[in-house]
Amino acid sequence: MAAIRPTLEFFFDCSSPWTYLAFSRIEALAERTGAVIDWRPILVGGVFNAVNESVYEQRANPHPVKSRYYVKDLRDWARYCGVEIGQPPVFPVRAVDAMRAAIVALDEGKLVPFAWATFRAYWGELRDISQPEVLAEICGVAGLDWKMVAERMKSDDVKARLRANTEEVVARGGFGSPTMFVNKTDMYFGNDRLPLVEAALMAAAHG
Repeated sequence: MAAIRPTLEFFFDCSSPWTYLAFSRIEALAERTGAVIDWRPILVGGVFNAVNESVYEQRANPHPVKSRYYVKDLRDWARYCGVEIGQPPVFPVRAVDAMRAAIVALDEGKLVPFAWATFRAYWGELRDISQPEVLAEICGVAGLDWKMVAERMKSDDVKARLRANTEEVVARGGFGSPTMFVNKTDMYFGNDRLPLVEAALMAAAHG
């Protein structure tokens, strides 16, 4: 009997370093499990405002011991995943334009190269992805026409779809980025849950 191709919904915002780590491995994971990825750009700030406001308090008053470990943990994960993650001078960044552009990139079949370029620009090159000139370069790297993207980003359709994705992940129990669903109902949160996601996808494919 042929294996069923499971679906992996990937709700994500490029302004999250942990999402970058998960993104860097998710395509290989999907290939190993035969999963189809449903890319779902969101605004993680909108998620935090709705269900996880404690994030802002933790950022404003970080615990020094936990903060030291956070830096080490992120560095260890970046090394493990083979990506470069620094400390952007603008953090948190206003990611709304970048994530609206991600919706356009998705429509153009260029979501993956666009997201790679956005993650690298922000976390690797420490550039401000809220700036139009930075987004224009990112689009160039991804093979997208910046004038077209800049125009479509302003459309009600693109704005509404990004907002709808954000509201949907909250409604389905999500509270951050990345949030992943295996076959619509089985939710996982965070980069470190990828082994569990892989196991669930394998089970779904052969169940």
